[in-house]
Amino acid sequence: MTRTRLLIAFKAGFALLALAALIAQLTNGLENKDFSVINYFSYFTIESNLFAVVIFAMSAQALALKRRDPELDSLRGAATLYMLITGVVYNLFLTGIEVHTPLPWVNLVLHYIFPVVVLLDWLIDRPTRKFAPRQALLWLIFPLVYAIYTLVREHFAHWYPYPFIDVMKHGYSTVLLNCLVITLGVIFAALVVARLPAAIPSKPPKTHRR
Repeated sequence: MTRTRLLIAFKAGFALLALAALIAQLTNGLENKDFSVINYFSYFTIESNLFAVVIFAMSAQALALKRRDPELDSLRGAATLYMLITGVVYNLFLTGIEVHTPLPWVNLVLHYIFPVVVLLDWLIDRPTRKFAPRQALLWLIFPLVYAIYTLVREHFAHWYPYPFIDVMKHGYSTVLLNCLVITLGVIFAALVVARLPAAIPSKPPKTHRR
């Protein structure tokens, strides 16, 4: 099997695994009468994994059709950043809180396996162009919009997706400070993700002796 076919199988296989985890989590939630579909799709974990699934599927199709799209590479970078945020934030702040992902295998896929897989894909199937810092910072639009949406919705719905942004418990000053710290970390992560493929040396071409 060629490298391209392996990459296609890698992307498609893990996209299906993550999609299965998302569907299982939704199906499991629907069995609870208090379950809210809006709340389900208001978790950054769900949104980032769903985005990465779509991008993985698009990337697999592009490889199959032998089309390299610079715009798709930019979306792949965004997906890598969002999944990195998901994995790091979960492990720093949310480990042990199983109420969000009550199915152990779903928790494993969404918070551990798929974030690592997406990062590996970014390093193995490297983008065709380098990303300037200004271009990488465009990836921050979605997390910023998500933060604003979450804080506004929490005010009206009295529901929060993650404990560290619970305004009712911590107050706006603490929550805004938490958001600021996370924002600085996300900016740093965006710059690192943009530079990673170019920072890792490529395998030198083989030389043939005469």
